[in-house]
Amino acid sequence: MNSTTQLQRKIIHIDADCFYAAVEVRDNPALSGKPIAVGGSATRRGVIATASYEARKFGVHSAMASATAIKRCPQLILIPGRMSVYREASRQMHEIFAEYTELIEPLSLDEAFLDVSACPRCRGSATLIAQEIRQRIAERIGITVSAGIAPNKFIAKVASDWNKPNGQYVVTPDRVDDFLEALPVNRIWGVGKVTAERLEQQGIRTCGDVRRHDIYQFVQQFGQFGEHIHKLAHGIDERPVVSEWRRKSVSVENTYDQDLPDLESCQQQIPALLESLQQRLQRLDEDYRIQNCFLKMKFFDFNQTTIERRQTEPSYDDYAMLCEEAWQRGQVPVRLLGIGARLIDLTDASGQMDLFEN
Repeated sequence: MNSTTQLQRKIIHIDADCFYAAVEVRDNPALSGKPIAVGGSATRRGVIATASYEARKFGVHSAMASATAIKRCPQLILIPGRMSVYREASRQMHEIFAEYTELIEPLSLDEAFLDVSACPRCRGSATLIAQEIRQRIAERIGITVSAGIAPNKFIAKVASDWNKPNGQYVVTPDRVDDFLEALPVNRIWGVGKVTAERLEQQGIRTCGDVRRHDIYQFVQQFGQFGEHIHKLAHGIDERPVVSEWRRKSVSVENTYDQDLPDLESCQQQIPALLESLQQRLQRLDEDYRIQNCFLKMKFFDFNQTTIERRQTEPSYDDYAMLCEEAWQRGQVPVRLLGIGARLIDLTDASGQMDLFEN
């Protein structure tokens, strides 16, 4: 696909503002203006799924241990999740999306890409379409969403954060270069703390800095991922919005500020990871089944290993055993742990056959 075709795309990224917390405030207006979070119990190693903006001012954020969140914000109102209610709100959002385009790619319950390139509504203006969608969601569902509008998925997703909450940001094709010039390089998908530090050591802090270097330098240093960095920094993202996309796996991971020194300290992290994983699994529709469980371990020297076992009901004991087996492969401090589940899509005939084999 050439760049001209790409720039003609009109992509909207819709992202609900503090989705779970917003639904709780909608259903209980007495919570409005108060620091609230949806998550597991602090006494059972629960994890925060979503925090309101009032709670975020205290440093409370998703994936944080609930006990830590309460220490940071003693007045925090912790609410157990109601997945059926959140799913219904998500379904209503998608009903609205579908009135504008068939090209909808959900990323989670509360965010999605929409390709409105061929939509005739609002005189074909993606900006006006996004405004109308946001207004209809507010009126019908009682929550707010933010939007990014751009020629491709990467820029649209970044732009949706620009005017949160309850706002939108437009990057037209002629503004792509200006938008990317000062964009921090860690906003590129996949560029984490370690890669960002390696780039900063070379004086590369923004996408503009990347654009002033030859692509071959990035490929030599980072392999295929280097090409990924260089392309996105130039605003090149040719991925289409895939409306029929289905998940193959769900996972969570955490990179620790201090390396975990031994097996016991690694296994102590599993309950929090498992809580977060179970929350993500609950967001899936009913056409998925778990086939395998896996654990990823990255050691302090950046070597990593993954252990996988057939298991349909993930539990602490399963992951603890996988953790022990992974640890034995390195027996050195660990900087990252991740756990996940491989999925079978029951809407896929081949997946159904696999599920009932053996």
